Amino acid sequence: MNTIQLPEEVQKLLDNHKKTSSNHKELIRSGGYLPPSEELFIDAIVALSMGKNILLKGPTGSGKTKLAETLSSLFEQPMYSVNCSVDLDAESLMGFKTLAYEEEKQTIQFVPGPVTNAMKQGSFLYIDEINMAKPETLPLINGVLDYRRTITNPFTNENITAEEGFGVIAAINEGYIGTVPLNEALKNRFIVIDVPYIQGEQLEQLISDMTNLNDKQLITRFVTLSNDLITAVSQGKLAEDAASVRALLDACDLSAYLPPKRAILRSIVDKLDEEREKAFVENLADTLF
Repeated sequence: MNTIQLPEEVQKLLDNHKKTSSNHKELIRSGGYLPPSEELFIDAIVALSMGKNILLKGPTGSGKTKLAETLSSLFEQPMYSVNCSVDLDAESLMGFKTLAYEEEKQTIQFVPGPVTNAMKQGSFLYIDEINMAKPETLPLINGVLDYRRTITNPFTNENITAEEGFGVIAAINEGYIGTVPLNEALKNRFIVIDVPYIQGEQLEQLISDMTNLNDKQLITRFVTLSNDLITAVSQGKLAEDAASVRALLDACDLSAYLPPKRAILRSIVDKLDEEREKAFVENLADTLF
């Protein structure tokens, strides 16, 4: 896979902040994200190296999670994950108490959650779809996200200060059903990085690297389809889901064994809610395949 050549000073910064040893190497994620511009990688690496939290903002399927995983790989840093929803509560973040047995005696033990683990181990914490959480839940970790890097565990009353290397990467999809705007106090704790859709040569490379499709002519047509879908989304003709790179990669994968139009039907068209949008995407596919 092609990689971005980082400027010398940024490469040094990355090397100096790599996790040289870890007891949880299984949590170091794989790489694979191809940025649409080298500035995106550089900005994220610099911010994390300086101890800043980063908020990845972009449409669904643009590769935010893959970018976070690639940063974990670059820093050789384990990464714990929180998947936000309206059901997210303090136990989901910090951990929970449970009954256990020690030498045939019943005891109460605390099982640490992702925030607790990441802070104590000096690891990355990835908070996915952070604006899906209830507004009253996230203030619990405000102290984790600012210069204090400290929290009092509400279940054990333990004061936890993050170990060196701890960093927070969050992702946000704006304008979706079930999401709420981030309040200013929370948003101000992040460096915001826009993650656009991957297009052109980078998308071609991604399809070649990440799917079973190796027909260059078909790959070129899928790249054209992606560009047409992104244009339609920008014009308000389609929902963002239609231009998801994740869905496009699924279609490419299936197209190694199925007719492309059927692969597009399964991976993209049938995920859309409105018949008008389904027909629009099918018409685009008819012009290319």
